[in-house]
Amino acid sequence: MNPSIISQRKSFMPPGDLYFWTATIHNWNPILEPDYRKDIIIKSLSWLKENELASIYSYVIMPNHLHLIWKTSQKERKESVQGTLLKHTAHLLKKDLVQNDPELLHSFRVMAANKQFQFWQRDSLAIKLFTREVAYQKLNYIHQNPVAKKWNLAPDYIMYKYSSAAFYSYGVDPWGLVTHINEVI
Repeated sequence: MNPSIISQRKSFMPPGDLYFWTATIHNWNPILEPDYRKDIIIKSLSWLKENELASIYSYVIMPNHLHLIWKTSQKERKESVQGTLLKHTAHLLKKDLVQNDPELLHSFRVMAANKQFQFWQRDSLAIKLFTREVAYQKLNYIHQNPVAKKWNLAPDYIMYKYSSAAFYSYGVDPWGLVTHINEVI
């Protein structure tokens, strides 16, 4: 593999740059299947946007992972914006499972000194988007993900509720999350 591509695939994302980013649930567990759990992700992304910590250009929330095209801010912080997102959503997912599905919670138990449960796999994928062509390739990939043969989550990718596809096709953005990618590339 090309060394420059490897360096782009690290989970570290410097603030201010446009990235395609993927976070995956630990062991690919489809914990995000119920819509109310996807709403946890949406609310967390909304908070990041409202607090000017991130600009979201595209997203899709799948049963066991999420993809974003985003740019994080350069505000001074103890932890990265992506770290904040993962930590906060893990806390809310754990709270939900404690109340609603303690059996499922056990599948996220880990033997680690610093935590009892792990909801997100380590080392999320982060690829810096240098060109308009690659940015649009990733945007299309994100939007097509729900209708991929493996998933088949909607009859048409534009109809999948937890995606920015309707924004790009019809200007519909129910959560007010998305900034058009043309504003950044």
